[in-house]
Amino acid sequence: MIRLLIAMCKQFQLTFNSTEEILLREALSKWGISKRTLTSIKFDGGSLLVNGHEKTVRHPLAIGDVITVIFPLEEVSSGLIRQKGSLDIVYEDDVLLIVNKPPGQSTIPSREHPSGTLANYVAYYYEQMSIPSTVHILTRLDKDTSGLVCLVKNRHIHHIMNRSHMINKTYEAITHGKIVQSFQEIIAPIGRKGSSIIEREVREDGLFAHTDVNVIYPHTHFSHVKCLLHTGRTHQIRVHLAHIGHPIMGDDLYGGKIDLISRQALHCTSVEIKHPLTGELLTFTSSLPVDMKKLLI
Repeated sequence: MIRLLIAMCKQFQLTFNSTEEILLREALSKWGISKRTLTSIKFDGGSLLVNGHEKTVRHPLAIGDVITVIFPLEEVSSGLIRQKGSLDIVYEDDVLLIVNKPPGQSTIPSREHPSGTLANYVAYYYEQMSIPSTVHILTRLDKDTSGLVCLVKNRHIHHIMNRSHMINKTYEAITHGKIVQSFQEIIAPIGRKGSSIIEREVREDGLFAHTDVNVIYPHTHFSHVKCLLHTGRTHQIRVHLAHIGHPIMGDDLYGGKIDLISRQALHCTSVEIKHPLTGELLTFTSSLPVDMKKLLI
């Protein structure tokens, strides 16, 4: 059982209680600490302590032993520019950072846009707050999709959350046309379209994709919908809504018109997370931005 996480301004560590008489490496594996992480701890400045004394992974544990895992300090990638910028922080603790991303901002840098991204701003924020972590993004949004983005402050926490089902995301979108069916499951595989490196489509040889669509309000010429993702394929909501004949307004890549809004009317409104240390179920929400609200007037 995880007992303690030290203050974020110090080197990240976790403390466990042994409930079995097993080798330290077996216990660490059960607690989700990978071989890669152990290698990093051994060679990059971390430590494994049993009852306050440094031990190797071959050390036999007794019931009641206290195991402390001290993780190496993380360095920001040399290619990530620290840049001062505005962050709309919704929630923060020792391991989680939830922010509200505006439309028009990339989540991570690219060769064409190395600065001005959410990751650039977070890297600067971590430096100012003495948080010893690089930028680990759990839930990435397209540049023109707005809403909640989840980050974690340690490589190990990022690893265990990526491999488990600890996050549920809900989006709201405004589509062209009146969607008559109040609820539908869209289960249709998604793959890359032809020679395009960007555009996706529903295709038989694609990856399994599942989206639940609830209609909040069906207008004569548009629909306000809520979408729950069961999988996380690239452009999943955009592709699935276009597939049923109701592309998102402003999404010209998938058939949407840009006369009323110049970006896809898609916003991540809710994120539900099982906290990786406490197990507590946390829910965060974000209201629609102004440009989407105007479409509903």
